[in-house]
Amino acid sequence: MTTVVNDDRAIFARRESEARSYCRSFPTVFESGRGALLKGADGREYIDFLAGCSSLNYGHNDPVMKQALVDYITADGVTHGLDMHTGAKARFLESFEERILRPRGMDHRMMFMGPTGANAVEAAMKIARKATGRTNVIAFTNGFHGVTLGALAATGNGYHRGGAGMGLGGVTRMPYDGSLGDDVDTAEMLETMLSNPSSGIEAPAAIILEVVQGEGGLNAARPEWVKRIAEIARAHGALLIIDDIQAGCGRTGGFFSFDGMDVKPDLVTMAKSLSGFGLPLAAVLVRPEHDVLGPAEHNGTFRGNNHAFVTARAALETYWADDAFREGAEARARLLEERLTRISKRIPGSRLKGRGMMRGVDVGSGDLASEICKACFAEGLIIETSGAHDEVVKVLAPLNIDLDLFTRGLDILEEAVDQRMESTRIAAE
Repeated sequence: MTTVVNDDRAIFARRESEARSYCRSFPTVFESGRGALLKGADGREYIDFLAGCSSLNYGHNDPVMKQALVDYITADGVTHGLDMHTGAKARFLESFEERILRPRGMDHRMMFMGPTGANAVEAAMKIARKATGRTNVIAFTNGFHGVTLGALAATGNGYHRGGAGMGLGGVTRMPYDGSLGDDVDTAEMLETMLSNPSSGIEAPAAIILEVVQGEGGLNAARPEWVKRIAEIARAHGALLIIDDIQAGCGRTGGFFSFDGMDVKPDLVTMAKSLSGFGLPLAAVLVRPEHDVLGPAEHNGTFRGNNHAFVTARAALETYWADDAFREGAEARARLLEERLTRISKRIPGSRLKGRGMMRGVDVGSGDLASEICKACFAEGLIIETSGAHDEVVKVLAPLNIDLDLFTRGLDILEEAVDQRMESTRIAAE
């Protein structure tokens, strides 16, 4: 096998599209990964605080999932089955029903479509529109739901919206919780607008939201706000869609980001860490009364990723069979909060954002955040930014990251911040 050497990236510049993104921030060639570590072709190791943008909540190459997949492949298990019945899918559904849905009293069915989160959002919006006979969808400022045209209409990010090359309609934007300041109740603002027949807002088919906005800057909605939005949706005949693509699968505490909020959404979109192993898998959880799409009315050639069903089941049975994994993630979240609070005190005007293991520091400037992340990478830490101006340094480490490794990564981040603050002080003198 030919190995790409780390200092020879000409093939990427020569043949890969200019749309490539993360590789610009992390200019090396990665060859292997285990847990929270990635190794470059030059043998250098990097601590991974990006984790596939929350697609690897259990880390790289989890040994239990890997063995389950190897066993399945070597037994000639079905790889591609469209949406036909397979044993791998049946066993995943049974495990998801037993460990996730039933304990929460959720009667939702699972719809599989194309394997991306954006495709799940597209499907959810189509379901809501068909179920209600309405077309308008309420979305929120700083929300990010994907970059295919339907999902992009609900996405707030101006840069990504600009890539559409056409008008994006069918969505009304409202302010997210806290976006207008702590003294403005944006849920009641929405209620006022929907209750006024002259507000100009069409009766919505759905209200879509992220409980914690990942790409939007780690804005975390208060539980009471989420519950109030659910009540408003119900009162006005709209379906509630919670986008749990990045914030779900344990990232913000419970398996779902809305666990413990006394909210039962009509639809939940999932992807990223649903497969547990980084394999493409997306789904929409839909309450039976809204399961209105006919056979193949929304489909996708790769809606039957049996390899992903195998690893997803292994993830559920390994990490969600009892409370040990969740408690471990909560302990790491407390450590993360403590360290980021300390780090934020070093940066004038900065603030802690997010929830659980979906945390970051708003440093007030996209340039500063970029410089911090660049300095981290130079010392062997992969970490990225988010927010409207890329002003948030965001930590998305695996939920079960080794504590010593986690501490070492946070040390690198803290040192990068200290160095940048010292440089700023010297320049000001």
